Amino acid sequence: MKSLKVALLQLRPEESIEENLQKGLSACRQAREMGADLALFPEMWSVGYRIPEDITELKKTAVPIESDYIRAYQELAKELNMAVAVTLLEAWEPLPRNTMVLIDRYGQSILTYAKVHTCDFGEECRLTPGDGFYVADLDTGKGIVKTGAMICYDREFPESARLLMLKGAELILTPNACPMEINRISQLRARAYENMLGIATVNYPAGHPDCNGHSTAFDGIAYKPELPESRDTLLLDAGEEEGIYLADFPMDEIRKYRSREVQGNAYRRPGLYGMLAEEGIQEPFVRADYRWTKKE
Repeated sequence: MKSLKVALLQLRPEESIEENLQKGLSACRQAREMGADLALFPEMWSVGYRIPEDITELKKTAVPIESDYIRAYQELAKELNMAVAVTLLEAWEPLPRNTMVLIDRYGQSILTYAKVHTCDFGEECRLTPGDGFYVADLDTGKGIVKTGAMICYDREFPESARLLMLKGAELILTPNACPMEINRISQLRARAYENMLGIATVNYPAGHPDCNGHSTAFDGIAYKPELPESRDTLLLDAGEEEGIYLADFPMDEIRKYRSREVQGNAYRRPGLYGMLAEEGIQEPFVRADYRWTKKE
């Protein structure tokens, strides 16, 4: 597979789930016309990343996985012969989840991922976190791409992308809803570099509360034989404006790079990393709103 074209749908949400659905379907059609193999939405697109404080209202705005909302994207993916990674506030008990569903070009949901590292220091304390990281074989029509997902704050934990790499991921899809400044963008660059994989991130544009656009794509290829020095792995930075931005991931190059370079799982010593999985938090990192005080 020479390349995989991922459309970053840096869209401004509307006022209702139905309006967001219609705008999302239209954006997917535009993405396909641009040549996209896959369209990716920002975080919790169904509600435009709105989390009501009232729990009853929160649950009313949540959408089940088995719903007309998801079925509409499944039908469109099949019609367009294009994969769609759609996001939603998912109906779940006891509280909704922050979820991405990856739909293949046949209209089948092949991966459902709920955000593991919810922002419990903020309004996401009213959501149920996910229970793991998963990788699916995405049939793009050009070949299979092993694809995983992490959502926004997940990127700040190196373990998220590392687990996905260990499970075989070549590409990580990262819906987002926060200001993408130099440090957060640098985290994505680091995750791509240290795992030798592609990362596609989509944010809401400037003008949406607490967001500023700057959706990005990184290919993870730091070194090329024909170059005397390292290169920036950034493929695309969308800037602040609303729009559909096409990132072209050189999958053949990424795979060749992974077969020869020294990051990823090439020289790890996992027998020495036991402390990474230990529970218990010591000062100065103890937080009163941390929810996971027992073995998960």
